[in-house]
Amino acid sequence: MVPSPGKFLSVKGIKTVASAFDISVDGHVHTRLCHHASGEMEDYVLSAIQRGLSKIIFLEHYESGISYFQSTWLNEDDFAYYHEEGRRLRQKYRGGIEIGLGIEVGFNPDRIERTRDFIQQYQWDRIALSYHYLKTPHGHVNMVSRRQDSIDRMVAIGIDRVVSAYFAGLLQGIKELPAEVVCHVDAVLRHYPGLSFNEQHHAQLDEVLERIKEKNIALEVNTSGFVHRNEPYPSFSLLQKAKKMGIRLVAGSDAHRPEDVGRYFDRLAVLL
Repeated sequence: MVPSPGKFLSVKGIKTVASAFDISVDGHVHTRLCHHASGEMEDYVLSAIQRGLSKIIFLEHYESGISYFQSTWLNEDDFAYYHEEGRRLRQKYRGGIEIGLGIEVGFNPDRIERTRDFIQQYQWDRIALSYHYLKTPHGHVNMVSRRQDSIDRMVAIGIDRVVSAYFAGLLQGIKELPAEVVCHVDAVLRHYPGLSFNEQHHAQLDEVLERIKEKNIALEVNTSGFVHRNEPYPSFSLLQKAKKMGIRLVAGSDAHRPEDVGRYFDRLAVLL
């Protein structure tokens, strides 16, 4: 696969002097196993090698107790295959690229104990926290979805209420679950036109950052944001605040296609 012009930079051997931010590692990659991405695990490994990355971390979706019209996460059989195939690829590409097997844990306040139990079933190279699904009287709604029906449901609930619930849930997840990284922290309602956070939302974000700092959790710089708004998740202003607080940063493409591995990392090299 040939990268699109201007999107990729060979980052072999490139990293910041500070060990806190390394753009030779793509720490957030999905595959067809999550049921809304394409490509086999090996396709992503080959793409990472082509980009000159030193490491790729698969970060497949885990959700529990979600009532939604489609599954956008792995089931138990999927996770068993995921680890089996991951071990095979590590052996095959040993010496060429480091391969990590991680999990993107979707927070559900009704399934905290079940989530903890599942995390303990495997050894993970990265445990990351996200929050996608908000419980409503009519099932869950995906707070980061591009689907118009999902956006309409959130409008009916109230945009400010959804954003506040998102940050409150994210904060609770940071407190309750053994996360090492927090993903796309300000991606709530990312497809709603003209979204802006109010004073309460900014105060909640500050609290999220403070708790991340307190627990020594890393903050993901998710480059999928460049597709949607020409800056990553979180925004550059939030990243500057996080840097001043001494919060560790990790890079992730949130790739859902092999060709998206390492996307826009060249912009991070310049801007961060």
